[in-house]
Amino acid sequence: MAFDISRRFLLAGSAGAAMSSMAGLATGSAAAEEAGAFTPENAAVENPYLLGAPEGVALLSRNENPYGPSKSALEMLAYAGKKGAYYTSQDSIMMLKEMIAERHGITPEHIALTTGSGEALSAIAMIYGPNGPIVAPRLFWDTTALYAKRLGMAEIDRVPLTPEMDVDLPSIEAKVTEDTGLVQLCNPNNPTGLVTPASVIKPAVKRMAAKTTVIVDEAYMELADAPEETSCIDLVKEGHDVIVTRTFSKIYGMAGIRMGYAIAAPETAMKIQATAMSWSPCTSYAAAIGCYNDTKFIDYSKKKIVEGRQMVMATLDTLGLEYLPSQTNFVYFKSGLEANDVQKAMADKKISVRGQYMDYNEWTRVSMGFIEDVERFCKALPEVVGA
Repeated sequence: MAFDISRRFLLAGSAGAAMSSMAGLATGSAAAEEAGAFTPENAAVENPYLLGAPEGVALLSRNENPYGPSKSALEMLAYAGKKGAYYTSQDSIMMLKEMIAERHGITPEHIALTTGSGEALSAIAMIYGPNGPIVAPRLFWDTTALYAKRLGMAEIDRVPLTPEMDVDLPSIEAKVTEDTGLVQLCNPNNPTGLVTPASVIKPAVKRMAAKTTVIVDEAYMELADAPEETSCIDLVKEGHDVIVTRTFSKIYGMAGIRMGYAIAAPETAMKIQATAMSWSPCTSYAAAIGCYNDTKFIDYSKKKIVEGRQMVMATLDTLGLEYLPSQTNFVYFKSGLEANDVQKAMADKKISVRGQYMDYNEWTRVSMGFIEDVERFCKALPEVVGA
C-alpha cells in the first residue's frame, strides 16, 4: 500500500490529526500559518530551481495558489513520501474516488483520476479528436487540444468570442453536428476569467450533447461566485454525453503535486482512464485525500484570492483601464500597450505576468499571488502604462 490508514478515519476528516505527530514539521511564514500551511525548518537543501519563483520575484503569471498546499495535504504528503518505494495502492485510489463521488452524488465508476486535469483533457482530445473537429471558443485553455493536434489526431475549429469577450455559445452550437468530434468549453474561461451562467451554459450543453460529446473544463469552478449551481456535473448525473474535469492545481494549491479528475458516464470514465499515459504517485493521492474536504483552507484561499483580485480591479479602475469581471484567480485587462511589452516591463521590476495570447496583443493576464506580490504589481502598473 502507498499508505495504510483506516478509510473511515480519513473520511471523517481526521487525517491531519493522525499525521501531525509523524510529520515533525514547523510553521512557516505568517501568511502560510494563517492558511494552515507549513514549511520545513532548516531544510537540508535549498534549491531555487525546485521552489517556484526565484528569490525576489512576484510570480503572477501561472494561476497558482501560493497559499497551498494546505497543512492537511502536506502532512499526508510527508507521510506518503516515506512510502515512496511502493506503487500507489488500489485502496488509496478508491478512497479518493469515493470522497469525490460522495460530494457530487455520483458513483466512483463515474470518475477517472489523472495527473492533473491536463492529462484527462489530453486523453479526451486523443479519444474524440479523430472523430471530427474539436469545436471550441477562439480563446480558451487549448494546451491539451493542441497536444492532440500536434500528434495529428485532432483539428480545432475555433469560434470567435463575442464583442464582450464572452464565449459565444449560440455560434458554437450552430457549428455542432453529428460529425463533430468534441465540443470543448472552459467555465470559468481561461484567460478571460469570465463565467457563463448556469441559465446559459446548461441548456446549450444539453442540446449539443445530443449530437456529440461536450467537455466542460471546470479548473476554476471552486473560485466562481456560485460553483454548485454553475457546474455541469449534474448534466453527467442526468445521463447527458458530458464530461466535466476538475483539478487540485488551483484552489487546493497543488499545481506541482499533480492530481486531477474527470467526471463522466462510467464507460466514458473508463476510456479516459485507459488512455491516460501515466499514473499519479502515492504522494499525489495522499495529498489530495488529506485536503479534499479541508473547507477551512479552501475558504481561506478563496478569501485571499478575492482580496487580491479586488486590489487589482481597484487599481485598474483608478487608471481607467478596461478589464473583464473575473471569477477566477486572475484578471484579464487591456493596458493600451503590447502585452509582451507589459510583460517585459514588469519583468524588469521582478514581477512576472503573462504575455500575449494569440492576436489579443493589448490584453494582459495577471494572476493572484501573495497579497504583498499583488501590491507590488498594483504599485508598478501606473509607471508601466505611463499613467
